[in-house]
Amino acid sequence: MRRRLAALAAAIPLIAIASNAHAAPSDPIGDLIVSALTGSAPGSPGYKLKATLYHAGAKGVGALDSLGCKVVAMRTAAIDKNLIPRRTVLFIKETVGLPMPDGSKHDGYWYASDVGGAIKGERIDLYTGNGKGSMKPMMPLNLSRLTVTKVGQFKGCPPK
Repeated sequence: MRRRLAALAAAIPLIAIASNAHAAPSDPIGDLIVSALTGSAPGSPGYKLKATLYHAGAKGVGALDSLGCKVVAMRTAAIDKNLIPRRTVLFIKETVGLPMPDGSKHDGYWYASDVGGAIKGERIDLYTGNGKGSMKPMMPLNLSRLTVTKVGQFKGCPPK
């Protein structure tokens, strides 16, 4: 059963991207899929994490994440690896519908591939892109508590 759920979890981001579908915050089908993947009751989040934002060009921010992979705008998340393992696919429902750099809408999927010295415990740092201006669409979420659910694992580097 766990293998089947893991395989389904790995496929969900691909299905969502390929079909242009996403689990909107009020989408009961999406809630059921996420709850089936995580083993939690529908509507119950895995975590409520305090969000901060980071961007290329800020002091201490490099072009690579802690896995040695290129950081990806609106996809890379820095986490406390003691709380959430690196290489975890995350679903953050509050980011569904936000504008992506290519003009599309965010599907809510992020990749835990980075860590940071200040990211300890129930915190998450979301990479917004190049320059301070890239943070503008995300500013309403800065310092708020986001609903973060682990929905799978990825190998290698996160998809772009």
